[in-house]
Amino acid sequence: MPTIDIKKKDLDGLIGKKLSLETLENHLKLAKAELKEYNAESDDMKVELSDSNRPDLWCAEGVARQIRMHLTGKPEEYPFFKPGRKATRIIRVAKDMKAVRPYLAACTAQGIRMNDAVLTQMIQSQDKLAEIFGRKRSTVSIGIYELDKIAFPVDYRLAAPDEISFTPLGMTEKMTLGRILDQHPKGIQYGGIVRPFKKYPVLIDGMNQVLSFPPIINSTEIGEVKTTTRNVLVEVTGTDQRMVALTLNIIAVSLYDRGAEIDPVQVVCPYATDLGKNITFPRDTSITVSLSPERFSQALGEDVSAVDLKRRLTAYGHRVRSMGKALKITCPPYRDDMMHPMDMVEDYAISRGYESFEAVMPRESTVGGLSSLEVFSDTVRGHMVGTGFQEFVSNILCSREELADALSADDRLIEVDNVMSLAYSVVRHSVLPSLLNVESASSKAFYPHRTFEVGEVALPDSGSIMGTRTDLNLGAIISHPTANFSEMHSTLDVLLYYLGIEYKLVPSEHPLFLSGRCGKVQAGDNVLGYIGELRPEVLERRQIAMPTAAFEINLNRIQL
Repeated sequence: MPTIDIKKKDLDGLIGKKLSLETLENHLKLAKAELKEYNAESDDMKVELSDSNRPDLWCAEGVARQIRMHLTGKPEEYPFFKPGRKATRIIRVAKDMKAVRPYLAACTAQGIRMNDAVLTQMIQSQDKLAEIFGRKRSTVSIGIYELDKIAFPVDYRLAAPDEISFTPLGMTEKMTLGRILDQHPKGIQYGGIVRPFKKYPVLIDGMNQVLSFPPIINSTEIGEVKTTTRNVLVEVTGTDQRMVALTLNIIAVSLYDRGAEIDPVQVVCPYATDLGKNITFPRDTSITVSLSPERFSQALGEDVSAVDLKRRLTAYGHRVRSMGKALKITCPPYRDDMMHPMDMVEDYAISRGYESFEAVMPRESTVGGLSSLEVFSDTVRGHMVGTGFQEFVSNILCSREELADALSADDRLIEVDNVMSLAYSVVRHSVLPSLLNVESASSKAFYPHRTFEVGEVALPDSGSIMGTRTDLNLGAIISHPTANFSEMHSTLDVLLYYLGIEYKLVPSEHPLFLSGRCGKVQAGDNVLGYIGELRPEVLERRQIAMPTAAFEINLNRIQL
């Protein structure tokens, strides 16, 4: 979780009153934060945030804002988000930027009361947003420049590696874009973001001065902010327009809280975006949700009045108005973490204070213990380790591509709704693909390889309330130059013998296994799983060089 450094005097100044450490620690709960340490001599505080969904809180300004609103009981007003603002400064985006780093947002901040604490917070906020929220600058990166040195309009365009040179921050001589990637520490660290492209992004002003090479490094002449700086241009570039706009909003409100005057910048795009072609930033991207008081009461387990809801949510930064029996709740423009109605319920509970809810004793007393299936699976693990196998534990969530060659025509995968990453978009239906991934990464380990996993899988089940069920499967593979069906069969035979299971093998077909070298493991009329030798194309796809045999059986069916 993010940890930020703050001067207590600076935080008190932003809040508007001096708070004791005890009072401050209590108020930090509003930001889902905790004071980890405080040095009275240096006045340094370390504050740990327990929520990675609130990037607006990753700075002194954000923490102070949340506390300040609670003390005043009303949300902060930011006039630069009001519609109808006219921008006098323009940044033009080149057409070919669409394929490289297509989105940009910008604003200016003038009259900043800059000092060491303010500059430290500005740099810290910039780093946290770009590294954590911006996924190490790949999705979002930020540039801050001396406004008075820039001639508008500014062009955001592509340049060849040797076409442009400038003096990057931390250097004393001019360097080409290609040389920056090869020799500058930031170029070495973040160069992988732009290296796949033949040309790289640059920001150049009306006097042909280079502002920066986003997302790598700013220029020394314009992109170095000091304690003497009063006026700045803030730009955010990236590959996700929603995240780019939100990041700019967070920086804009923080600078406004420091006393700066925020003026809009117009971004002119030659291609269509979700926000249009000519976009004025900062832009209010707030969402409004409609919830009834009953929804809050149901979730919290006690009756909650509409009056109290409005008061508490308003003190947490939301704008609330009544619409019949429902409440229309509008989030502040620097937040974009409302993904479900329960997120709003959580905000109310935090604003009110968890300690205000009456404790309820459990109605039933139970004694914890391992389920019979877990006890059985431990027995299976013991037998597998005893026969020379090594256990692995893999993620139950994976990509559809990982499971593609293990799917038969009748198999259906359980998909994750509202998926955030394609790498974790489905729930696996088999553990063998996970073991094959392990084998794919183990080519340098001494052979033979004998690995297994006892893990959960999810399968469609029309008889279940949720339409799915979770089973526990055992998968095992053997990989070495002479691995074959017979060797794998002997392992399965020993395991089922010690488990007291009588079984037979029935010739069968499976997408993972070679035709004629695959068997169905059957106990009476109950199909436990499959055993066989892996197809060459399955091994080649994962770059597994050795012959491999495997089996997978369902432990739920054995236990029953």
